[in-house]
Amino acid sequence: MSERGARRALLIGLLIGASPACAEPSVTILDLPFRARALRGPGSEVAIAVATSGLLPLARSRSADPATPEPEAPIAVVWGDAGGAALSLVDGQVTTTLLGAEAVDGLATAETPRGALPGSRRAVSGPLSVHLADPRPALAGGPEQAGALVIRERQPVAMGGDPKPVPIVTTTLSAAPDAAFALRRPRIARLDGKPVVLAVTVAPAGGAALALFAKAEPGAAASGAAWTLMARGPDQAAGPGGQPLKPAAIADFSGSGRPQIAAVAAPDGAGQLQLWALEAGALRLVRAAPGYTNVSPGEGEVDLAALVEPEREGAPELALPIADRSAVAILSLKEGIRERSRAALPGLAAFGLASLGRGPAARLLVGLADGRIAVVTP
Repeated sequence: MSERGARRALLIGLLIGASPACAEPSVTILDLPFRARALRGPGSEVAIAVATSGLLPLARSRSADPATPEPEAPIAVVWGDAGGAALSLVDGQVTTTLLGAEAVDGLATAETPRGALPGSRRAVSGPLSVHLADPRPALAGGPEQAGALVIRERQPVAMGGDPKPVPIVTTTLSAAPDAAFALRRPRIARLDGKPVVLAVTVAPAGGAALALFAKAEPGAAASGAAWTLMARGPDQAAGPGGQPLKPAAIADFSGSGRPQIAAVAAPDGAGQLQLWALEAGALRLVRAAPGYTNVSPGEGEVDLAALVEPEREGAPELALPIADRSAVAILSLKEGIRERSRAALPGLAAFGLASLGRGPAARLLVGLADGRIAVVTP
């Protein structure tokens, strides 16, 4: 090779070596004709209701080439006082289908069923639904709390004959003597093939703890639908603003086949992201890292954390804001807590965070304090 050719090859090699392994996250603002105040991600009760309500085929698309998703397609839903929209991912782009704010608000009312704690949201998974009830003053000051966790389970109905009402078995659980439930949306997951419910309890002194409830084994109670406390974590003090521990997600972050619980302690203070595992009937803290949050002052029970699912097999990652809500971090929790990337936002994360798509093709939607929706391309 000539000297000139060698220099050219060396230059190309240096340029390739200097290229980053992956591009930095980019952030754009979604073009919406209204200021949003609520955001719900794929799989949420509102997103499923919108996708199956018949609203989408009649809606007007904002894209030049309308690509209205099918009812079963994963969508996110945003809305405000002046309008609403269904958001879907088509060819790597977030497309917008406008909806009436009144229609979305009407579907969203189901998130807080009759008898539920005002301002709370229920969790739904298959035949199970769970909500907080029995409002009571905070035991140690701070946000309102609940005296009961209500689990409702639809029962099978025999086929044939006249239409029959669907029987529902209701179980009402208390936190513990002199304790209460924090205003934290319950979570439903499956552990060893069985459903479990995650809630947050508050002790008289104000410390909050994760509490995991499971269905009693058949024969352990008169009713096969009885539920009982499976495990409870240690009490943890609230942050300076009084916000208790808040779950972020339940997933198999380690890739071991068993789900773990990601939660943020003192979310309005140091913001310690924690990973918990159920081992030998007890919740054990696996690892922790400060500097993250999943709460927004004055925004109630919004979801400020989302899973970023892998494109194929593998462990999911977790996206959530940093402590001051000025950026969104994407973290791997498989071996330690490792921040894979961080995207600065053009405003503070406030009323929601959701993920569309999988792997490198995923897009994060972030509701900002000024009513805009930021789209983060990891």
